Amino acid sequence: MKLSLSEYLSVFNKEENISSLTGFGRGIEREALRVLAEGKLSETPHAYNIGSALTNPYITTDYSETLLEFITPVNRNPEDTIAQLQDIQKFTLSQIDDELLWPMSMPCFVNDADKIPLAQYGSSNIGKMKTVYRQGLKNRYGSMMQVISGIHFNFSFPENFWDVLQSTLKDEQPRDEFISARYFSVLRNYKRFCWLIPYLYGSSPSICSSFLQNKPHQLPFKKSPKGYLYLEHATSLRMSDLGYTNHEQSSLHICYNHIDTYVEGVKHAINLASEEFEKIGVKVDGKYQQLNTNVLQIENELYAPIRPKRVAKPGEKPTEALKSRGVEYIEVRALDVNPFVDTGVSLEQVYFLDIFLTYCALTEHGILDSAEQNIYEKNMDEIVIRGRDPELRLDDKGESKSVKQWGNSIFEEMLPIAKILDRANNTEKYQEVLAAELAKINDPELTPSAKVLDLLVNQNKSLTQVALSMAQKYKDDLLAQDYQIFNEETFVESVKQSHTDQKNIEDSDTLSFDDFLTNYFNR
Repeated sequence: MKLSLSEYLSVFNKEENISSLTGFGRGIEREALRVLAEGKLSETPHAYNIGSALTNPYITTDYSETLLEFITPVNRNPEDTIAQLQDIQKFTLSQIDDELLWPMSMPCFVNDADKIPLAQYGSSNIGKMKTVYRQGLKNRYGSMMQVISGIHFNFSFPENFWDVLQSTLKDEQPRDEFISARYFSVLRNYKRFCWLIPYLYGSSPSICSSFLQNKPHQLPFKKSPKGYLYLEHATSLRMSDLGYTNHEQSSLHICYNHIDTYVEGVKHAINLASEEFEKIGVKVDGKYQQLNTNVLQIENELYAPIRPKRVAKPGEKPTEALKSRGVEYIEVRALDVNPFVDTGVSLEQVYFLDIFLTYCALTEHGILDSAEQNIYEKNMDEIVIRGRDPELRLDDKGESKSVKQWGNSIFEEMLPIAKILDRANNTEKYQEVLAAELAKINDPELTPSAKVLDLLVNQNKSLTQVALSMAQKYKDDLLAQDYQIFNEETFVESVKQSHTDQKNIEDSDTLSFDDFLTNYFNR
């Protein structure tokens, strides 16, 4: 049974169902480089007084010791989610002396990529595995790719949302199978329409020339008056071939039509040998260079603009968690760091993503074959490189459309969703946000990528100095304000507990690292 979007909305708009459009689960993971006042990467290790990167639930590292990652717990209120992120950053900034948080996705000046330090997680087997995985990323793709920052937005619908949907559709599948199937429908629709995300929120149309480090490319860069490289109509170089891409994965064709085919596709990639990566070796002269020589070392290496997720139990692989208990939430990964707000993601973006993901949940488009998936990936590639080009045309099921034409059509369909979300949540913010984002569709100069280029090209600004000024202001403002959700004692205790937890993990190891890896990959 399938319903139209208007039919779904009429069901949810009923008095007995409207509350199911409240209480969406949201969490944010924000990455940020630690930098010095002159704009260079910090060379200090992860600070002891912000906790163990292995076990602190709020503050960890991504690829490098200098690439922090802030994690908010699941929250049902958009304002509180942003406030939590501000609190985490406030505590961190109070503990890292004169260092700043780089407010952009593309890194600052890097003299020598080989000197970018790998993240360290202690002497436990799981800690060593995390570092060896990063060593593999360095050997496979280079260090510069690994100091790019992004935003991951975790999202889930509440249980009563699924109650209404399953009852309306008269679907008799087991509950977890129904929810997983509907989340995979969200994933497919997101892939169809995800070009909107870098168009609206891409903030990386330019790079410092040091980023290239002699990396070959075919991009027609121009040079700003201060010497920074940019593409005139680009939105997100972070999402381009210069950024988070993996050519070895391009032929995988991971299937998003069903949880079983997705899990099997990821498992296949983890066990698929790569001639290119085999040249690196695994253990060379007694030192691990990567976890294995397969296309994916582990599941986290699968680069995708969105992922199905389930919180895994200790020692459990992500696909095992998905297979056994179904999809719990989705992770949106196509977001650049927003340099114009201290948290790297704005409250308005959270509201828009609520609308957009609800649209993806209630719009029926059927399965996604590999040919269609390739078309939508090409749309994405075009948007990140020349999304503001008025001549650009995107492919919508064989029909050529401009950003303005297709964008206005999608926004027209999203407007009733914004209205019903406003009614459910007793606010007008959803419609206000949708109107502001629609203005970007009709005027590309309002996009953050255009604003960044205006600073560099029209105002003759230095990208580094602009970013450092922002970073210093954000630090000063956060340190001056009070904690909003958490308090200092909460973070101090989490730091203390994280070091205890790391030591307990290290003390509990009984296997050698070699045996630990063998068991992990044979399981």
